[in-house]
Amino acid sequence: MTENSPHSINALWIFFPIASYLLGSIPFGRLISRSVASIDITRRGSGNIGATNVARELGVTWGILTLVLDLLKGFVPAFIFGLFFPDFEIGQAIVGLSALLGHQFSLYEQFQGGKGVATALGIYLAISPVPCLIALVLFMFTVYLTDFVSVGSMLSVSVMPLILVFFGKSNALIVASLIIATLVCSKHKDNIQRLVKGEERRWRKRVVM
Repeated sequence: MTENSPHSINALWIFFPIASYLLGSIPFGRLISRSVASIDITRRGSGNIGATNVARELGVTWGILTLVLDLLKGFVPAFIFGLFFPDFEIGQAIVGLSALLGHQFSLYEQFQGGKGVATALGIYLAISPVPCLIALVLFMFTVYLTDFVSVGSMLSVSVMPLILVFFGKSNALIVASLIIATLVCSKHKDNIQRLVKGEERRWRKRVVM
């Protein structure tokens, strides 16, 4: 049995999910909005700490920065874990999910948080980049057609398990993607209600430069 065997339970393996959750818990959107504009982003716009709300309230530049940082919360731990345990896909999926749970249920935000779309994107970039890029194209095309970021987010994350099946990915990654889709879509319940009522905020009409 090698040191990096999937069956070896050691301090490094235990460390990764914990560190991933703590990293995922960092509320970059709140920190950026407070630093840049001295505002509490949870009390502006949709009240979400994610990139979309930051872009609407502070501008596209700060929204992009929030997006990148939230993406890295999912990408970095999953990618580094893959370097240490290249054949342990279940472990990599657990580490990625830990980051997502940290973002959605942040230790530093009284277990509140964002929707997790950018963090999920980072996870997929680390564990399955080609299917991730396909889902990203679907997201952008959907937002272009509908002008709703929420619709693009829910559709792309929901289709991701099917894309992974098409590419012959492992059951561990497919199951993880189903969990990710469930978590992300459940965080969009308010968006779904606004879509039904015709009250959902459109992207191009509200974003500021």
